[in-house]
Parts: sequence; structure tokens; C-alpha cells
Amino acid sequence: MATFTVRPARTSDVPLIQVLVEPLAQRRILLGKDRVVLYEAVQEFRIAENDAGEVVGCGALHVMWQDLGEVRTLAVAQDSLGTGAGHALLESIETRALELGLSRLFCLTFETTFFGRHGFTPIADDVVAPEVFAQLALSPDEGVAEFLDLSRVKQNTLGNTRMLKMLK
Repeated sequence: MATFTVRPARTSDVPLIQVLVEPLAQRRILLGKDRVVLYEAVQEFRIAENDAGEVVGCGALHVMWQDLGEVRTLAVAQDSLGTGAGHALLESIETRALELGLSRLFCLTFETTFFGRHGFTPIADDVVAPEVFAQLALSPDEGVAEFLDLSRVKQNTLGNTRMLKMLK
């Protein structure tokens, strides 16, 4: 397995994030994001660089509630799949989640085998208390709507699996 440096994203990484995400968005594996949305969320992103200093992957942590975060936009360059870049990114995201005081991580994914190897399991509908659900439902964020399994995002999430991991 190769070694990677994982670091917080900078604004100069946004075009590279878009390059990583675009092929997956075209295949409907990830939702495409406009560049402005990536700039607005740049502080949520982590970047994986290989030994040559090339950006080979990205991933984001989005805080949803007091104890709950979402792994978003986890993408690895095609020629770096299977090298450990995704693992390094997810490990970094989990570390950051713990630093923030989160105890649960959510993802919406087609990559159930990858996330399953990292301790994520499929979830049922009732993963938050009704009062928390009511508060989360007020969010305009599409990722929160995906987590809540709201009908307005069904067209974007068909075939995806909602998964959750309890952190240490």
C-alpha cells in the first residue's frame, strides 16, 4: 500500500476537487457540484497527495448535528484506486470528526463494500429522535435531506445505500 499525505483543502484545490468529482458525477456515483458550492465548503474538505505531491483524492466532513456528521464527496483518481488513498482520507475524516466531538458518521453511497470494510453499516429510517428529525428537516442542505430520506431527494439517491458508523 502506498503512503499518502492527507491535509486540509485550500481554495487552490477546488479546481482539482472538481476534476476528481466530475467523472463520478457523470456516472451518477456522486452528485456534481458547482464550483461555487465547492468554494463555500472548502473548509470541510481533506486532500490526499501521493509521494510525488500530486492530488489523488478528496473527501469532506459535513457536521449535521451535535453528534452526527456526514462523509461527503469522497473521490479518488481512477489510477489511484486500490492504493489506500480512500482509506487515508476516510481515516483523516474520522479523526477530524472525533476532534469535533462527533460520535456518528453517515454516508450515502454506492460503495457499500468500501464503507463496510471501514465499519459502516446500512441504517433504518429511525436513526434520530423525532425532535432532532424535526430540527434537521428545517435545513435547506440536500445532504441532510438525503440522511432523512426525504422524498424531495429520491431522484438523486436511487440505488444508494444510507450507512452509519459509530465512532470510538
